Amino acid sequence: MGLTFTNKLGTAAGIDKNGEYINILSQMGFGFIEVGTVTPLPQYGNIKPRMFRIISKEAIINRMGFNNLGIDNLIKNIKKSKFEGIIGVNIGKNKDTTIQNAINDYLICIEKIYIYASYIAINISSPNTVSLRELQHGIIFENLLYKIKTKQNELYNKYLKYVPIVIKISPDLSKKELFQISQKLIQYEIDGIIATNTTLDHSSILNLKYSFEEGGLSGLPLQKKSTDIILILSEYLKKKIPIIGVGGINSVNAAKEKIKSGATLIQMYSGLIYHGPKLIRNIIKSV
Repeated sequence: MGLTFTNKLGTAAGIDKNGEYINILSQMGFGFIEVGTVTPLPQYGNIKPRMFRIISKEAIINRMGFNNLGIDNLIKNIKKSKFEGIIGVNIGKNKDTTIQNAINDYLICIEKIYIYASYIAINISSPNTVSLRELQHGIIFENLLYKIKTKQNELYNKYLKYVPIVIKISPDLSKKELFQISQKLIQYEIDGIIATNTTLDHSSILNLKYSFEEGGLSGLPLQKKSTDIILILSEYLKKKIPIIGVGGINSVNAAKEKIKSGATLIQMYSGLIYHGPKLIRNIIKSV
């Protein structure tokens, strides 16, 4: 993407939605930090309780719903941070914005964050905002890519700074859908892809406490599913677009598996919750 990373391991979006812990996370050793998901306007998110641990499976269910303090607040926090490394900003649409008008929310965020971000991640795959995943399909997906690419070119000409844009996808896509997405990403010269977000498939945790709670499942049950997606994308993208692998990285072996499957970079969230900062150091030393 034209960026230089100190190491391959970064934070996944969701750990630091508002950019409040950039300095702390950087001191843990992460090679890059992805903040957000952030929306144009502040919003509370879904009603609590909205996050549940399934400890025996090293898993988390969340239905946070893009709770954040808005893009303007995030910009203030990025400007205050002392971290000089790579900061990705993950953006989404406000809950009250219709799917038909969703693209405008992404364009607003891109315009505001452009000069402060190392890269921008387009979150169209969270399962916790109604209809959001529709943006991954058909003409609405193509229209989204066209408009964000046009905006990126416009801002590049304005600031003479190129900020890569990546798309974050769902793990619940079919092989055919992944092929179609891959073709469009190449066609519109999108800079990267993040695979994957959380899954709505709870079959691996059936009958456990909280297994019937609504929301996206992350952690160990997502590990194979996300790795399988990376393998398929790697076949379709043919190294034309880098893949950022995320989902269930809870060990050095899991990190290596993501990279072996085709990921150039990797991200972690649930693994940090269950294994702590020592896992960060172990992965960085090994991949």
